[in-house]
Amino acid sequence: MPPLINLESVRKVYGEKVAANDVSFAMPPDAILGLLGPNGAGKTTLIRMITTITAPDSGQIYFRGEPLSGYHPTQIGYLPEERGLYKKMYVGEQLLYLARLKGMEKNDAETKAREWLAKFELEDQWDKKVEELSKGMQQQVQFIATVLHSPRLLILDEPFSGLDPVNTTRMRKEILRLHEAGTGIIFSTHRMEQVEELCEYIVLINHGNKILEGKVSEIRRQFQDNRFRLEYDGPLPPDLLERYATTDATPSTIDLQLREDQRANDLLRYLLDHDVHIIGFRELLPSLNEVFIKQVAQVQPDLSPT
Repeated sequence: MPPLINLESVRKVYGEKVAANDVSFAMPPDAILGLLGPNGAGKTTLIRMITTITAPDSGQIYFRGEPLSGYHPTQIGYLPEERGLYKKMYVGEQLLYLARLKGMEKNDAETKAREWLAKFELEDQWDKKVEELSKGMQQQVQFIATVLHSPRLLILDEPFSGLDPVNTTRMRKEILRLHEAGTGIIFSTHRMEQVEELCEYIVLINHGNKILEGKVSEIRRQFQDNRFRLEYDGPLPPDLLERYATTDATPSTIDLQLREDQRANDLLRYLLDHDVHIIGFRELLPSLNEVFIKQVAQVQPDLSPT
């Protein structure tokens, strides 16, 4: 099965600004892809090219193995960060209008629109104007408009912005359900904890360049830095602080930072030799946020952690 989306040496320049600099990546067909990067990194430029809003200056984009064309947007749903509902239109009228633009028949569009509104407990909002809805409700209506035509690829840019915890959970559930049903999903956000919850695969963009790509689990392992957490009961050896760098100590846990010449097995042996009651011992892998900061800070020192 070919990748759902495949970019090959894609380049886009606006005046003197290189927004995408020979970017290449392939979206695994069975993964939710996180497209990450700081503001101005080039994420939106890539999304606009994937959705054919703009075209690359050079390079090629493939959709399910075919060169991207004007037909493919009918198979793509895009929820932009800047919301775009027509405030004066009624909710039902808005959903039918957008569904028809994607090629749906009116009766089919109305049936599915009502089904989706019911999933979000918005069935009573059909005859209300968009401007009468809360910000969170408008966000949900726009999500429904994005998925109504059953796209093969769903691109979500900060989809949980403005939602309370209950509706965030509800939307996350629907995103995962769509993914399980075979919809490809590109998820763009600044919230690293959301990426770790949803995405199996990430692409990190900075200054128009791809600087990192891979499975989340493998990337976290790649950037491991010999940190371990010890959970214990009772006293610790008096010379522990002389032997090992420690942080975040509590009465029952302590984090230890090993040097390159120190080994976890030697640490455990040392603790057992000193009769430490060990309840738990595990390696601390860096979070995606830590990896993100470390990689971006190489070219933007002001983002280095303090």
